Amino acid sequence: MTDRWSDAVLAGNILFIAGHTADKYRSHSVFAQTQEVLSLLDITLSKSGMTKVNLVTVQIFLSDITKIDEMNKAWDGWVAKSAAPSRATVEARLASPEIAVEITGIAFR
Repeated sequence: MTDRWSDAVLAGNILFIAGHTADKYRSHSVFAQTQEVLSLLDITLSKSGMTKVNLVTVQIFLSDITKIDEMNKAWDGWVAKSAAPSRATVEARLASPEIAVEITGIAFR
């Protein structure tokens, strides 16, 4: 959380999750960054008493869409198979050149 944004905002039963990016693994592979971001999402969800099964939708931003297979490898190892959220994945210029992936989403309990 900063003065500029919150990591997540709970409005009733809906959790709006801000874009999460890697911190420790910035400038590392898309796979490593995605794994870190997914771990950060787990933490953010748990602070509101939720888990990844509560996610209803996510948006994934990649600085290079040709790296989608790396991201999918990390995603496939993390996502709840019986409760996968809807998902959009797009290429976007991110806030800093060393950031390769950013993930945001909405969860419901």
